[in-house]
Amino acid sequence: MFLTISTTGTPERPATDLGFLLHKHPDNAQAFSTSYGTAHVLYPEASAERCTAALLLEVDAVALVRRGKGKGRGGAPDAALAQYVNDRPYAASSLLAVALSAVFSSAMKGACRARPELPEAVRPLRIEIPALPARGGPDLVRGLFEPLGWTVTVDAVPLDTEFPEWGDSRYVRLALESEALTLAQALRHLYVLLPVLDDAKHYWVASDEVDKLLRAGEGWLPDHPEHKLITSRYLSRRWSLTRQAMEALELVRLAEADDSEVEEIDNAVEAESETEEKPTPLAVQRRDAIIEALRAAGAGRVLDLGCGQGQLVQALLKDPRFTEIVGVDVSVRALTIASRRLKLDRMGERQASRVSLVQGSLAYTDKRLKGYDAAVLSEVIEHLDLPRLPALEYAVFGSARPRTVLVTTPNVEYNVRWESLPAGHVRHGDHRFEWTRAEFRAWADAVAERHGYGVEFVPVGPDDPEVGPPTQMAVFTMGTTNTPTTNTHTTNEKEAKAA
Repeated sequence: MFLTISTTGTPERPATDLGFLLHKHPDNAQAFSTSYGTAHVLYPEASAERCTAALLLEVDAVALVRRGKGKGRGGAPDAALAQYVNDRPYAASSLLAVALSAVFSSAMKGACRARPELPEAVRPLRIEIPALPARGGPDLVRGLFEPLGWTVTVDAVPLDTEFPEWGDSRYVRLALESEALTLAQALRHLYVLLPVLDDAKHYWVASDEVDKLLRAGEGWLPDHPEHKLITSRYLSRRWSLTRQAMEALELVRLAEADDSEVEEIDNAVEAESETEEKPTPLAVQRRDAIIEALRAAGAGRVLDLGCGQGQLVQALLKDPRFTEIVGVDVSVRALTIASRRLKLDRMGERQASRVSLVQGSLAYTDKRLKGYDAAVLSEVIEHLDLPRLPALEYAVFGSARPRTVLVTTPNVEYNVRWESLPAGHVRHGDHRFEWTRAEFRAWADAVAERHGYGVEFVPVGPDDPEVGPPTQMAVFTMGTTNTPTTNTHTTNEKEAKAA
């Protein structure tokens, strides 16, 4: 079982940097024990111009038989002889994927202590696998790798070269090339897709495989056109696990779509030349505005209500003035993804003491949420049906009662500035409503009056003189006098009453 990874370079950026990334010195041949054999790493060539690392996996076929996992769930043959006569020692499969993860674990994580700048750099890569089982043939191989940015060269291996009329086998020779990927991304693609193409695993697929898939698939799997097939095959078609993974992937897509919404300012608003700097995404502007408001309020202990995948929690952790950060979400899967994003399992003790993630519904009062300096509802209220807003209002403003509450929500008036957003559509399919500035201000003023808060309104993003900003933020402060707000547009009395 054999795989090579090659890259090219220059004297200023030598190809032998591959050795730093893989944590394997090009001058040494190394061997590593695995559960089913020995993995060898060697470099057939290593110069500043070109460097190739090879992974040779010697599979102990007897060990496979003794463990009773000759081909694994989803591909085990019925014939007893197949335990001893099979392709496992020779064709790339889940055995090679596991070896990649074990031998190149730091490279797959994108870690390099010696040269920390290397993992994030894209580089020319060529990966060759001479024998790869592909249930689905060359078309499926291209369908899995090409959407990820690979140039794919795949040749079917004939059953017998002397008898071409017998047709092709299920094995292919594969070469992948890219100049737009990091090594870590490439290794994660292989880790997931090798067993997917083989459609079998050499070990029992348990619930922890879902987390493995989500970790390796972060950043590419949710949007892959074949994500359903990949998920099903990777999890050996175990329906309960596949459903769990698909739900998590859907949460990722929803969060990414909601976080970007329609991020880029359209050319109808601001024509930008190719030389101008790319505008800051609205999601980043929103997080910056929230953090600035929390600092201005002097908040140290902060609740992120409806934290989703933890982007705001992650940003807050970078500022030591926020001494306690609690992320709350109703979705356990979202919290799992947030935990993975934050790397809670590898976080230092001091940093870990500042953050916690808890499951809870904002429609119910919760004693755990009392006593905090500030609470944030960032792009949350528009995901609730309007009849449920009073319950959220009481849970946050009436029961938890933090000193400061920040609420952000889309300004529907600004939607006309998005050329890519069809007229009459909301920015995200899960939004139950999107308010005008008058509607949001009327709701916020009423909430403030009922619960003893003052409220001010802050634009987030470019403040258009006609339609206002893309995001509107209300800053509620306990015990302050709520001064009347002056709108820069004509307030529609019916809209305010409806809110």
